[in-house]
Amino acid sequence: MELRQLRYFVTVAEAGGFGRAAERLHIVQSAVSQQVGRLERELGVRLFDRSGRRVRLTEGGERLLPEARAALAAAERVRSVAAEGAGLRLGAVHGPGDRIYRTLGALADVAPGLRVRLKRLAPAERLAAVRSGELDAALVRARPSAGQLELFPIWHDPLHAALPATHPLAGKPLLRLEDLADLPVRLAPRAANPPFHDLVRDEFAAAGIEPPEGPPFTGLVETMAEIAAAPPSWTVFYEVSGLPSVPGVAVRPLSGPVLTTSLAVPPGPPGPAVRHLLTALGSVS
Repeated sequence: MELRQLRYFVTVAEAGGFGRAAERLHIVQSAVSQQVGRLERELGVRLFDRSGRRVRLTEGGERLLPEARAALAAAERVRSVAAEGAGLRLGAVHGPGDRIYRTLGALADVAPGLRVRLKRLAPAERLAAVRSGELDAALVRARPSAGQLELFPIWHDPLHAALPATHPLAGKPLLRLEDLADLPVRLAPRAANPPFHDLVRDEFAAAGIEPPEGPPFTGLVETMAEIAAAPPSWTVFYEVSGLPSVPGVAVRPLSGPVLTTSLAVPPGPPGPAVRHLLTALGSVS
């Protein structure tokens, strides 16, 4: 007897048929029928009456159903205990903001015994670590796909422009990319963060603009100071909740562009620790 067979049996009973069960399980109907048939032979009990248009539980199936559910619940508890003992290895994102700390707090509420180990790596290294099994999951930004990994979109944030507070555009509460078309833009080299660099360039192209190249974005403090004091230029940010207020610099939201943060995990059904993490991430805005 296999847990898979019990799970298929319970799903057929709840769905009312082999075809509907196969849809819920995302497998072909013949596989469900085959495994349920093996379970019946193993137990020596016919579990379903297949004579009518709708599959119905036999008397033996009715007796077995609560026991099968209990066995599956016990197996899930075993997995949860094992996952919490092993802990969760999470690749974290760089940048301002306190979301990661609020996520850890929410995770402690939903899974108090789960030990979390954070690892900060460059985006490409983060994904490679999930593929190799070094990490259980990783947060990544501006990734439409992640090659051999599944992505769960978590947060969607508007982009913001930082520009001199004395510039006429600083008086607008909301900016369009088209407004900034003639102002030199400060971007980090693509190698520093390819997904974000490509996102910004794609948004420029969609808006039909090509801003002049300004000095490169080097670091947060240096770039903000230069925007405040140097000839007019601007840069683009995401997640500004932790961005320091700099005299002489105005930060304004951009209409349209958004940055998506996703959780990258190995393919297949997520384990208990990752499911707890997804629950915690979903509660943090």
